[in-house]
Amino acid sequence: MADLAHAVRLAAADHYLAVFAVGRPDGTVQASVVNAGPLADPVDGSLGVAAVIGGASRKLTLLRRAGRATLVFKSGWEWASVAGPVRLIGPDDGAEFGLDVPETLRSVFRAAGGTHEDWGEFDRIMAAERRCAVFVRAEIVTSNPGS
Repeated sequence: MADLAHAVRLAAADHYLAVFAVGRPDGTVQASVVNAGPLADPVDGSLGVAAVIGGASRKLTLLRRAGRATLVFKSGWEWASVAGPVRLIGPDDGAEFGLDVPETLRSVFRAAGGTHEDWGEFDRIMAAERRCAVFVRAEIVTSNPGS
């Protein structure tokens, strides 16, 4: 099995872009490209990767149902996937953990290579769009041979 450090190197090499995949009820896969980065789960400290997902997105609805996701990072012909259970922290998810949602979203945004000149404006937009932090525990990490 590949290690998470390899996935992190690939993420940094390609602007923290990742293919984010989650299963649909019919067995097909919904996939899109997102910015994601390495970040420990803020509740239990488990290692993994995280992304910020739009509150009205189909992906978030699917994540609530499936409870698992896979992110694939690549650089050139090298790739690494990180798969595992998800934890959702946002205005509509994870209230039982008592986390500061705006700070959690900021930490995920920074982990995915993001910066912002006005964090107040960032927080306002994230709240208006009901964005959610998605943490994927690195339960399974795989990569192409020779990587």
